[in-house]
Amino acid sequence: MLLAGCAEKRGTAIPWATAVQVRPLAAESQVARGGDGGGAAPDLRMEMPAPPSELAMRRAGPVKPRVEPTKGEGDADPAKTPALAPELAPQELELAKQQTNESLSVAQRNLQAAKARRLDSVQADLVSKITGFADEARQAAKEGDWTRARNLAQKAQVLSQELAGTL
Repeated sequence: MLLAGCAEKRGTAIPWATAVQVRPLAAESQVARGGDGGGAAPDLRMEMPAPPSELAMRRAGPVKPRVEPTKGEGDADPAKTPALAPELAPQELELAKQQTNESLSVAQRNLQAAKARRLDSVQADLVSKITGFADEARQAAKEGDWTRARNLAQKAQVLSQELAGTL
């Protein structure tokens, strides 16, 4: 009670929401109206707005459900699904086999030449890529996919020729 001050000299309380709309009166205008000019400033109380409701803080859209995929009886293992390969005529098939074998032999010769030397990191990376392509080409040939085997063997050959050029 002591901190509140005198009840007679206590000013009017103005809330913050309306405080910006009130213009302060200059001392001359208060004197002209008959005031003493030394009145206390109005008591401005801080009014905190209510916190937003939970509905305002939630997302507008529904939450996506998290469903774990289940493996049913009809689902096939992707590793065991047969690869679709285009049908090749007998002449094209023989040509693909021949090109695959030639490309793999060139790549193998270039790899043998590289193994006799000391390789830097770029050349070692090329060797690993070449062996990867060559292994995949052999695997595709075992599966009977000669188009893929030929493409992989050609990639191995191109990379091995690039390797041989850097030696």
